[in-house]
Amino acid sequence: MLDDPQSGGPRESAVAGGWLADPGWLVNTDPERVLAVLGGAVGREEMLAAAVYRASAHLHRDAEAGVRRQLLALDAARYGDRGLAALITVVPVENDPAARWGVDWATGSMVTPQLWHTLNGHTNGVRAVATAVVDSRTVAVIGSDDGTVRVWDLVIGQPVGEPLTGHTSGVLAVATAVVDGRPVAVTGSWDETVRVWNLVTGQGIGEPLTGHTDGVLAVATAVVDGRPVAVTSSWDETVRVWDLATGRPVGKPLSGHTEAVCAVATAVLDGRPVAVTGSWDETVRVWDLVTGETLGEPLGEPLAGHTDGVLAVATAVMDGRPVAVTGSLDATVRAWDLATGQGIGEPLTGHTDGVLAVATAVVDGRPVAVTGSLDATVRAWDLATGQQIGEPLTGHTTRVCAVATAAVDSCPVAVTSSWDETVRVWDLVPGRPIGEPLAGHISGVLAVATAVVDGCPVAVTGSDDGTVRVWDLVTGQPVGEPLTGHTDGVLAVATVVVDGRLVAVTGGADHMVRVWDLTTGQPIGEPLTGHTSRVLAVAATMVDGRSIAVTGSWDCMVRVWDLVTGQQIGEPLTGHTNGVRAVATAVVDSRTVAVTGSDDGTVRVWDLVTGQPVGEPLTGHTREVCAVATAVVGGRPVVVTGSGDGIVWVWDLATGEPLGEPLGEPLAGHTDGVRAVATTVVDGRPVAVTGSLDATVRAWDLATGQQAAPTLSFPVPVHAVATAPGGELLVGFGWELACLSPR
Repeated sequence: MLDDPQSGGPRESAVAGGWLADPGWLVNTDPERVLAVLGGAVGREEMLAAAVYRASAHLHRDAEAGVRRQLLALDAARYGDRGLAALITVVPVENDPAARWGVDWATGSMVTPQLWHTLNGHTNGVRAVATAVVDSRTVAVIGSDDGTVRVWDLVIGQPVGEPLTGHTSGVLAVATAVVDGRPVAVTGSWDETVRVWNLVTGQGIGEPLTGHTDGVLAVATAVVDGRPVAVTSSWDETVRVWDLATGRPVGKPLSGHTEAVCAVATAVLDGRPVAVTGSWDETVRVWDLVTGETLGEPLGEPLAGHTDGVLAVATAVMDGRPVAVTGSLDATVRAWDLATGQGIGEPLTGHTDGVLAVATAVVDGRPVAVTGSLDATVRAWDLATGQQIGEPLTGHTTRVCAVATAAVDSCPVAVTSSWDETVRVWDLVPGRPIGEPLAGHISGVLAVATAVVDGCPVAVTGSDDGTVRVWDLVTGQPVGEPLTGHTDGVLAVATVVVDGRLVAVTGGADHMVRVWDLTTGQPIGEPLTGHTSRVLAVAATMVDGRSIAVTGSWDCMVRVWDLVTGQQIGEPLTGHTNGVRAVATAVVDSRTVAVTGSDDGTVRVWDLVTGQPVGEPLTGHTREVCAVATAVVGGRPVVVTGSGDGIVWVWDLATGEPLGEPLGEPLAGHTDGVRAVATTVVDGRPVAVTGSLDATVRAWDLATGQQAAPTLSFPVPVHAVATAPGGELLVGFGWELACLSPR
């Protein structure tokens, strides 16, 4: 028996005892004890275990051991180690049943061993981050659209004290400084004020600083004539300077930008403190903080080169020269020599959408820039060579709003915040690859369907990255190349047989419906056109011997297509008063019908032969209906619907009423919107599987209305679920796809 390391022992104790390689110890040991020793991992096995544990530690550190077991197995599969996933799945947990599902495989597009911590707690997008040292601890100071400011210990990944409250609207900007020997944070908000906080006591200092006439978008700090100052910029197109000791403005507002000033940083140029600002007007300006003027020649003119708004600015020293690094909505990063006002080298390209955040650091003696983007990635750049360092850091599920850097235990780290309500801490020193993650989509998986191609069970996925992928359900490997043709996100997928060929029908944000031969991977015919907005839903079936597709769109229309001719059948089905998000088909009283769910909160049933509505709309949801699936319960055709209200209803399609007892009430349990529904039969019983923005998947026995299995947890929200004939469950979460099998 291995000696269990004692709490509070040296970091290497668990490693020396071999406990990091023990799945049972990882599952059942107090997470704080495990987290304390991860930094001492050595060798492939232990380093993989550490990376797996960190991947979702923010979720399972406070969860029951059964939930931890499930998440660790999933993350082991995401790192490509199916063997470790299987070993974790069978770990016994006291007072918890054996795992009902095993993870066959999962993609790993969003995992990286450079992740240290994921910090969660904010209840809205996190727009601002800065770092400081408080009582010898390196901390991050985080500002959110929830109106609060939070402080986190970057060594242990835990909050310090209570949230700092006082702003009456979202916090857009944070910077730190030292005032009278005290570490302080300076925050700017949509409420048009600037506040100063004592980071030791967590109390506000003085009254709010007022003067801006619109939201305060950016804050930086500097020392001017021996005084600590804050420099703030705003939607009101001005830059203001504040004496942090007195709380009074210094001089007049700095004006010159012609649109909102989105970013500010400070530097020292020829011994003079300067501010560098970026604006929605696409320019960068440099200001003398002593005189309040823009610098004279050659910097009297703005620095121009970006072709869209400049939303991020940072400064650094490169080869002894002060430089500015800027990020723009044009998806580029530029470096500027502040002494000459000239650009340095070519723009840094790699982000696929606007750059919202920039910070700088020194890594291995070299100046680097760290950038965050609307494309949800974080990238590091060598400023001397202009080359990207390593692979993009992935894990955030939506736009990265802010970046800061710090040194933690002498290691350079980046701290990033996102609209996904999380903050992530990354090691800026790339290590050797860990595991063999299966590459997948590079943006959200929004749709999944299953089929059998040439005797091989497959999953077909559609993604916000604009591609369709086919996956072998047995091996988890992609089948062929991604199917490309859509010019925007793929929002819906269905499969059907057309003239003896298995095809996929996809709907896109490009308003198009496309048909693909799943054997050859080639498109069939021209796109099906007619919708005037995003195609949000697709179903496919046979009607009178014809293969048809039924599509729903943001244009409020439902359209029916003959998949042999590629022509629309009849007129669009009208009645919904908002976007149609979901479509399924069924047979009711020998009639083939379509069932549609809409943002108008209703579910409608349509006769696909006549194109006429069947009965009255089904009402009961209080928000948009995002998902529908059909099944047979007790010989009755039913539809299962999921909504943004977090509720699942089951309706009798023959009567248009919710099922009677015990299903007269909706199926409740999800704590956020239900985005996906699928149905299957397990042990002869009809089951619905629902996926939610609460990052869980639930299985429901449709005969009893009870959950049929423990809730499955995922690291990020779930947007797609499907079931396969072999009993497999496919789940699309974030950029990932996982295949689970019942045990």
